[in-house]
Amino acid sequence: MNPADHNLKIKPSAVSFWQALKFWFKLGFISFGGPAGQIAMMHEELVVRRRWISENRFLHALNYCMVLPGPEAQQLATYLGWLMHKTRGGIAAGVLFVLPSLFMLIGLSWIYIAFGQVTWVAGLFYGIKPAVTAIVLQAAHRIGSKALKNNLLMGIAASSFVAIFALNVPFPFIVLAAAIVGWMGGRMSPQWFNASPGHAASAKTDGAALIDDHTPTPAHALFSWQRLMQVLLAGAVLWLAPMGLLIMQYGWDHTLTQMSWFFTKAALLTFGGAYAVLPYVFQGAVEQFGWVTTTQMMDGLALGETTPGPLIMVVAFVGFVGGYVKAVLGPDSLFLAGALAATLVTWFTFLPSFIFILAGGPFVESTHNNLKFTAPLTAITAAVVGVIVNLALFFGYHTLWPQGFGSSFDWMSALIAVAAAIALFKYKRNVMHVIGACGCIGICLQYGLK
Repeated sequence: MNPADHNLKIKPSAVSFWQALKFWFKLGFISFGGPAGQIAMMHEELVVRRRWISENRFLHALNYCMVLPGPEAQQLATYLGWLMHKTRGGIAAGVLFVLPSLFMLIGLSWIYIAFGQVTWVAGLFYGIKPAVTAIVLQAAHRIGSKALKNNLLMGIAASSFVAIFALNVPFPFIVLAAAIVGWMGGRMSPQWFNASPGHAASAKTDGAALIDDHTPTPAHALFSWQRLMQVLLAGAVLWLAPMGLLIMQYGWDHTLTQMSWFFTKAALLTFGGAYAVLPYVFQGAVEQFGWVTTTQMMDGLALGETTPGPLIMVVAFVGFVGGYVKAVLGPDSLFLAGALAATLVTWFTFLPSFIFILAGGPFVESTHNNLKFTAPLTAITAAVVGVIVNLALFFGYHTLWPQGFGSSFDWMSALIAVAAAIALFKYKRNVMHVIGACGCIGICLQYGLK
């Protein structure tokens, strides 16, 4: 027998909580590339290299995370940390996935809002925004190429696009309709929904894993009504305590209170990852409350693309800019106001994700290879493709016609967007490389125009 093949069959030794903690800490600083890149990175590290979990168990956990509202990559890290090391493992993995990004975005948001009119900063964002349009389009292509395996799923994606683009149907209703179609289709015509949802990984066998296909469910992952009630009670307290303090201190109509309530709803009502959440956040943060402008929202997405962690961390940017501009703590504490708002919206955005995983994980561990569970997910993933295409058009419009269709067409932004798309689609360049190159082009153009 080949020695390498023999080694693959050896089950890896047990991993301590502290060993796992080191990995989650490292992941929080290197998790670039959006949800697809982050999930691929976890798959490579945990399934292929370290063999902490098997391919099937990894994908089963991913299936559950994708059907939940919220950031699936962060939820997947939380799930895997919980499965390996109980509640403290899940909390550690989930928090460390977010914390580095929060600190970075607070710092970058302050630089942006305080020095945004500086020539090189303005040029940087001028170059990055067209690249963001290409990146969102690539996300639609990447997910669609894996999820749209047949004509029915393509039809769901097309219907989703028409619903949100032409009919302005709210995204939660689109998700609900897709889930119903998947639920019914999984029973009536299961062959149409027997497809891997979203981020497909390698199908090869990587040998024995610490948590293998047939490894018994650990005791802490067994369903218990008592444990479920404990998790739900803890989640309620962790939400009610800060919300109650905000209401008593500032009142219901204060900016900080409204931010906390709005991003709680965003966390609960939006499905399909960050790209699908953004239209909902835009509607509330820009049009309803005026916390940020359209330009600032796009700049925030650009910052989110250039920092590690979930892309939905753009909410920290929205919170910081809103808290800073609204001077929620007075004119002498602008940075503190922004940092507090960013921290609050991050708390209320991610708290439900932890509750979903810790409460629902035991149920998921009892549903391996159950098509009735995964068929709605397959349909939802198809619908999300249509929503992301709509988002790409939305960003393209605001980039190429910054003052609306009545204004002049920005040819230079169009050329940058085309170049970014060619680099991403044809030459398979890394997202960070494309953003960096486009940012440099924007700086050069800005100085050239002075």
